[in-house]
Amino acid sequence: MMSTDKSQTDVQATDAAPNVEHEARKALFYDPTEHRIRSFVTRAGRLSDAQAKAIETLGPKFMIPYQKALLDVDSAFGRHAPTVFEIGFGMGETSAKISGLMPEKNFIGVEVHTPGVGSLLKLTDAADLQNQRIIQHDAYEVLTNMIAPQSLAGVHVFFPDPWHKARHNKRRLIQGPLVALLASRLQPGGYLHCATDWEEYAVQMLEVLSAEPTLKNTADGYAPRPDYRPVTKFENRGLKLGHGVWDLVFEKK
Repeated sequence: MMSTDKSQTDVQATDAAPNVEHEARKALFYDPTEHRIRSFVTRAGRLSDAQAKAIETLGPKFMIPYQKALLDVDSAFGRHAPTVFEIGFGMGETSAKISGLMPEKNFIGVEVHTPGVGSLLKLTDAADLQNQRIIQHDAYEVLTNMIAPQSLAGVHVFFPDPWHKARHNKRRLIQGPLVALLASRLQPGGYLHCATDWEEYAVQMLEVLSAEPTLKNTADGYAPRPDYRPVTKFENRGLKLGHGVWDLVFEKK
């Protein structure tokens, strides 16, 4: 995600493809008239020509428009298969690798960062990942309105913005209400996998996840990194510098 320092952002239209950017935002982004505390902030970013082209040409095939109605997942993928939901995939490298490793599963990635959407579309097309779909919208609203209860086989939340300053901790994604919502969308036996490279946030994640009564920890505290989650270049750089990474994998009871 992959750092959601990137993923929890939105972008403004750029000179690269202003019409494509405008239409993508209008058709697929969140409703600005709905006022709610969100898990991301808005900042400028640059949409490359290649990313804009990917949105224009590949978006109709791999993107799912936001709607205030339950998503027919089987129709969206053209098959019935276990579905994994990812919040904030950043530039999409990890998402594409995981989708490629597990062709038997469906993957829905939710992201607000437009260059990241374009990047994952490019990766999806290059690797012919027929099991990857993208929704560009606020994850909380997607989960609330589009994802049916007990319908997900798994949820991935990798490296969400840690909001380092104490006064900003309330903006962190992994908090009780969202975890309860995620748990309600998981099938019995489904899993919630979070990862962070910020120790204080890892402690909070463990506390919040452990407090959700419908989830149980699959490890004694933090979990070993599952084989399906690749080490990103940023993570590998941090590990070489002695920085820690914490994985948490909880299962729906």
